[in-house]
Amino acid sequence: MRDTDDTPDNVRPFPGMADDASPVTEAETLGDGLRLAREQSGRSLAQLSSMTRVPVRYLTAIEQNDFSTLPNRVFSIGYVRSYAEALGLDEQLAVERFKRETPDPSVPLQAPIGVAFEEGRKVSPRLIAAGVALVIAVIGWNVFQRISLMREPQPFDIAAVPKSWSDAPTVGEEPLRLSAPQPAPPDQTTPAIYVTPGLEAQLTGIDPASPEGLAAAAAAAPPVQRAFNPRGAIYGAPASASQVVIQARKPGGLVVRMADNRVLFARQLAAGDAWRAPVGVAAVIDASSDFADFDVYLNGEHGGVLTAEQTPLSQLNARAEALARQTAAEAGARAQAAQAAALRAQQAEAARTASARPAPPAG
Repeated sequence: MRDTDDTPDNVRPFPGMADDASPVTEAETLGDGLRLAREQSGRSLAQLSSMTRVPVRYLTAIEQNDFSTLPNRVFSIGYVRSYAEALGLDEQLAVERFKRETPDPSVPLQAPIGVAFEEGRKVSPRLIAAGVALVIAVIGWNVFQRISLMREPQPFDIAAVPKSWSDAPTVGEEPLRLSAPQPAPPDQTTPAIYVTPGLEAQLTGIDPASPEGLAAAAAAAPPVQRAFNPRGAIYGAPASASQVVIQARKPGGLVVRMADNRVLFARQLAAGDAWRAPVGVAAVIDASSDFADFDVYLNGEHGGVLTAEQTPLSQLNARAEALARQTAAEAGARAQAAQAAALRAQQAEAARTASARPAPPAG
């Protein structure tokens, strides 16, 4: 009759083996039982090593009960399981006997532990009464202290105004009168600034004592523009390498593209954030939002706002350079005028001195 058992050949018990658990349980040691089962099966250690993928030296150590040469415990249990399974034995019984014969040295043996039921110690009623009395005493003492400190409002010792206070002043005495508050005295620790007479007129060519000269100088002076005031983060070039600053009045996007369409700067600026433009770079400033919301500062002074959605950076740098040259020229002109005025003042002073000098007597 055809055998219909589906068990693989390497797991099916070998001929001549009555019970797959007999060599494991009846042999003197596990190694003797596995060696006996292997010899009955007619297999060699090399064949079993090929079937189980376990080196021959480890199979030999298992048969000789030399477990000291085996690797760690986990691999040793796996080798025993594979060995028993290849011989058709009960691998679970083999593993259990291996564990009994080679206990795990990492787990110390412990004596049996039982549960001891002990009757709880009873608390003496006297101790309970003493504790309650102590608590009541503490609470009573605190209440007594609080009550003793509580006092009704007492009237002032002076129940009535003395007669001497309300009587009119005696003859020869004047009543006390309070005058109006006086201004605070000047600070005596800060001396007044000393100004050398004639120095201001010599340096500026303007007599500080002449109202007409001061008014003419104020009319001729250029208007002072609003200076750049950082009110947020500042991006771009350092202050020493930039003449143009773009500052956002409101949140908005600012993109700066170079001539080869590379993006030099792109950011969503918050109100007060600014970008310093580098000098000598050909780029275009593109304001994605309202371009009038971006202030332009040239050489640190307000130069208006962006007038178009796209503004060449070279145009702003050129304006900054022109303003710098104009400012330098005006400063030079003012310096020359001051020098000329100082020279005229010196000549006039010399003329007054010469006229005031007495004439020499006639010979």
